[in-house]
Parts: sequence; structure tokens; C-alpha cells
Amino acid sequence: MVTSSPDSTASAGPNRKASDKSARTRAREFALQALYQHLVGRNAAIDIDAFTRDLAGFHKADSAHFDALMHGCIEQAAELDTLIKPRLDRPLEEVSPIEHGVLWIGAYELQHCLDVPWRVVLNECIELAKSFGGTDGHKYVNGVLHQLAAQLRPAEVAAAPARGGARKTSAS
Repeated sequence: MVTSSPDSTASAGPNRKASDKSARTRAREFALQALYQHLVGRNAAIDIDAFTRDLAGFHKADSAHFDALMHGCIEQAAELDTLIKPRLDRPLEEVSPIEHGVLWIGAYELQHCLDVPWRVVLNECIELAKSFGGTDGHKYVNGVLHQLAAQLRPAEVAAAPARGGARKTSAS
């Protein structure tokens, strides 16, 4: 049985009730909070992990997916940044820490979580950016990750039927 406290919808994002969130969506949210601590505070991964696991609601998250995202993104930060940088219209240092963390999560999932369809990765990251980022940060995240999906999963992207508003990119 899923119960929610009166304030559980506060971080649910504009279109989703907290009780409607999947365990993986929750894992992404906690991973983003952890990555923010890493990017802004330069805290050690082990300390961030312990702190995050003590946060309210963590027990509803997919802890294995959280581990993969948080530790994977921190361990592969340089490689993920190398993938992301060519798609940016500004220096990475000028990208907000929230969008930077969301881009890490998206790039990591596109590379390593092949059981998650590319459109799900994009949609989940867009929702993270809408919930936690700046006003139009989700549009920026969408543009960057759409290009990255075309590079990292070209066959999957090419096989997907076109949708209204979706950008077409080459797999260059």
C-alpha cells in the first residue's frame, strides 16, 4: 500500500503526484540531489551516499538504480563531460549544477542502462529539469540529450517513429 504525507507532492513536479512515481523515477531524483552535492559542495561520494539514504522517502526509491546513477556518474564524470561538451552552446562551467547533473544522468543511462528506452531517458531527464531546474532548463536538457541519444543509440533512435515536435538529428 502506498501512502503519502501531505507534503509528499511538494517535490513531485507539476504534473505528477508523489504516489504516482516509479521507484526508478525516485532513484533519479535522489541521484540528482546527490550529484548536486557533489558538483556544488565537492563532498565525497561515500558521505553523499550515506546522507541521501537517510532522506525521507528514500526507501521508496530503486536503491540499485540510485547506486548505479550516483556512483557511476561521479566515477565517470570526465567521460560524461567529454560526451556532453560538444553539444553545448556555452562552456560547461556556465551550465547550472542542476542541468549538469541531469545531463550526467541522461548520458549515463543512455550509455549503460540499455534496458531503459532512449525516449524514457529523455522524458525522465526533462521531468527532473522541470522539477528542480531553472525555467527553461528542461528545453536545454532535451536538446542536448536528444543529440546524445542519436550518437549513443543510433539504431534505436532511427527505428523510433517520428513524433510531433521531436528534433531530427544526424548520428554524426
